[in-house]
Formats: sequence, structure tokens, C-alpha cells
Amino acid sequence: MSDTSAPDPAAEHGRATTASTIAPKADGPTDPLQPAAVKPREGRAGGRRRWLWMTGGVLVVVASIEAIPWVVTALNTVSTDDAYVNGHVTFVAARVAGQVMRVLVDDNNRVRKGDVLVQLDKEPYEVQVNMAQVAVATAQADLVAAQAQVRGLEGLARSQRFALAREIEALDNQVAELRSRVATLQSKKATVAKARADYERDQRLVKSGAVSKQTFEAATEAQSVAEAELDRAREGVYQIRASLGLPAKPETSDDLAEVPADLDQTYSAVKEAQGRLMQTTAQLGVVRSFDTSPKQMLADFYMRDPQGNVDHIFAQLLKDAPLVKQAEAKVAEAQSNLDQAKLNLRYCDVVAEINGVVTRRSVNPGNNVVAGQSLMAIRSLTEIWVDANFKETQLAALRIGQAADLDVDMYGSRRRFKGRISGFTMGTGSTLALLPPENATGNFVKVVQRLPVRIELMDYDADKTPLFIGLSVTPYVHVHETPTGPDAGKVLQPYLPATIAAAAPAAPP
Repeated sequence: MSDTSAPDPAAEHGRATTASTIAPKADGPTDPLQPAAVKPREGRAGGRRRWLWMTGGVLVVVASIEAIPWVVTALNTVSTDDAYVNGHVTFVAARVAGQVMRVLVDDNNRVRKGDVLVQLDKEPYEVQVNMAQVAVATAQADLVAAQAQVRGLEGLARSQRFALAREIEALDNQVAELRSRVATLQSKKATVAKARADYERDQRLVKSGAVSKQTFEAATEAQSVAEAELDRAREGVYQIRASLGLPAKPETSDDLAEVPADLDQTYSAVKEAQGRLMQTTAQLGVVRSFDTSPKQMLADFYMRDPQGNVDHIFAQLLKDAPLVKQAEAKVAEAQSNLDQAKLNLRYCDVVAEINGVVTRRSVNPGNNVVAGQSLMAIRSLTEIWVDANFKETQLAALRIGQAADLDVDMYGSRRRFKGRISGFTMGTGSTLALLPPENATGNFVKVVQRLPVRIELMDYDADKTPLFIGLSVTPYVHVHETPTGPDAGKVLQPYLPATIAAAAPAAPP
């Protein structure tokens, strides 16, 4: 018995349908050598080529669009990749020695000018302030005592000035008395001459009996009395002359009333009074030569005031007296010591001198520090600039005031900063290095040098987009634009302003 199966109509129908779908339709007989199946591949290849051409064209257009700004920038700017952010750094140091009690900041803390950073132990400096205050009080008391002493000297000088004037007046009275006695002496001489003449006449007449003996004896007695009165008057003149320090008789004449013209300036009593006054006024700061005459001394004294007011003169002498000046100097010294002690006490609070960020903290509570020891550093966020090291072949077109675009790697293309050239460093990087090159040996090899050019930031906001020291920068300086701002178009900055130059110390001759 044979195992046969009847054909499935559904399967036959499926094979027929598949065959009819795959087989190409043709009017004539089908030839296996004809490329009827290749035509669809050529269509796909052509579409691929068209897609590649379109993609290439788009890339060329995009590249052209991207290249045009780059070309424009390259033609109108000068750039370098050797640039970085630079700025001031302030080192915070202790101004007095002491032990650290508190440290109020740490690295990377942002501080303002005047903020307290470190506190030192204040107790030793408070003791110094108290001692200085006591010294000031003592010096002020010494000043009051000196002023009182000078007032006593002032009163003594006033009395001695009157004493000098009185001695001069007494001398003038003695000279007048001398002249009066000389006049009396002359009168006595006349009386003696008359008595002598009467005696001689009566002596002749008594012999003839014309004059009685009694009358002659009276004439003789009158002559004796007159001569005695003459001798007495002469001795009185000699006494006055001796009291004036003069010889009994003048050396140049017989006039007993003759006295030197400057007797009132050389008389011993006057000179003694002048010496006492000079001794007192010397303590008031008035120094005179001993050759100065009393009258000249008094005249100079009155010339100390335009109106000759004695009270004003002594008030000025009281103010300028050496004792007062010395006491005032001690008060000033004590006050200066007190100010220094208070200053040292205030220095126990170490404060920030600028706005910035704390770095390099090297102090901790309990440390003992000395004056000048560095405690930390503060970097400014606002006083920063860009140092761009341009090649020397790029410097010909650079000038102060030229605008610059600054690309910072930290911000990439998100933020472009604006800047302006503000100056050129007076030396290339190699010459300013710690070990500059020595080319005197003849082995010089020319290398293109770089010169640091300072670019200041314009419209910089440290709160929104801060820049940190050392960040890499790519500057693009617009060399074809007109420079603006201070010193625009120059290479060297001008001399210092007159106000700064005047405050600076003068150069040695």
C-alpha cells in the first residue's frame, strides 16, 4: 500500500502568488542575461550621490559662514594665547607683637575693607595705655608748676626793671647834687674872696686907727669862717664825686661839675641793677650781652611790642619762657607716647586693608607673632587686569587706548569681556627674569621675544562674573579702531601728576 497525500489547494495558491510577485512582468519571453534587476540599484546610487553633494554644499556654506568672522577677526585684530589674569595681592602682617587670641577668617572667605581678621591679646597694651596716661597727667602738672615759676620770674623782672630805672634816676639826682654843690663851692669861694679883701683892708686901716681893733678882729674871724665854709663845700663836692666813682678833680679840666656823658650807663649801682634784671630775664628766654647799656636794654625791651605795652611783652615772655617750653615739650612727648600706646592697642585688631578674598592663611589661635610677620594674604577681585605677552613682531600696531576683546577659558564662549590697553612693560620677559640671559659670550641665538602688555578690564562686575588670578585669556586687540581714553595713541605713559610729584621726596642734587 502506497503512502500518498493529496495536494493542498491553499498551499498551491500561496506558491503561485509568490511566484507571480517575484517574477518580473514582461511582454515577451524572459531572458536571464537582461539587466532587468539592476535598474533599481542605479536609482539608489544616484540618490546617494545627490545626498552627498547636498551635504557637502551645506558643509561648505556653513564653513564659509564660520570662516568669515574668523578671517575678519584675523585681519583686524592682534591676538596671543600667552595671556593671563593678574592682580594685586595684599599681605596681611601683624603691626605689633603679641599672642593670637582669635582668627576670624579662613581661606577663600570674602572680606571687606576694615573687617577684623585676627585679634591679638590686648591686655599688655592696655597696661601701656594706662601708664602713658599717668605720664601725661604728670607732665601737665609739671607744666602748671613751670608756668607758676615763670609768673614769679615775671614779677621779679618787673620789680628789677623798676629798680634799674630807679638807680638811673638816683644817679641823675647825684649828678644834680654834684652840680648844686659845685655851685655852692663857687659861692663859698666868692665869700672867701670878699672876707679876705675885708681882712686885708681892715689890716691896713687898723694901723692908722681908721678901723677899730674890734672891727679888724671881726674881719679876721669872718675870713676864717669863710675859708672853713669853702673847705667844707669843697669836701662835699669831693664826696659826691667819689660816690659817683669819679676822681676828686677832673683830669681834663678844673670844672668839678664835669662828669662823663655815659655815667648813667656805667655807674656801678646801675650796672648791678642791670645785671640782676639780665639774670632774671635770661630765665625768661631773653639773653643780652653784658656790653649792652641799660638804656639800650630797656629800649629793646619796649620794642618787643609795637605799642610798647609792657603787659603784652611779659605775656609773650611767659609763653616763650624756656621752663614753659621744656614743660610743654614733655607734655607733647608724653601725649605722643600715649597716642602710640593707643595705636598699638588698636593694632591688636588686624583688619583687612582692601576688599578681596583671603588666601594663604598661616596663623592660628595661640600663636605668638612678631611685628611684620605675615599672617595671610588678600587677593583683590576688582583691582585686576590682563597681562598679555605679545610677540615683538606684533607690537608695532599696539597703542595705549586700543580696545580689546577678552576670551577667558573659564567661561568659554558664554562670556566675552571688554578691555583696553593701558600700558607696556619696559622690558621683555627674558630680561625681567630672575636669571636674565647673558649673550656676551658670542653664542647668541635670536629668539622672538615677548613683551607684557597690560590690558585693563572695562565694565567688569566681580559679583556676576569673577575672574581669578592666573586664568588663561585670549585677547583680541582691535588695531584698526581709534584708541580712546587716557593717553590714547601713546606708547609711554606720561609723568606723574603734579600733586603726586609734589608729595614725593625730592631727588638728591
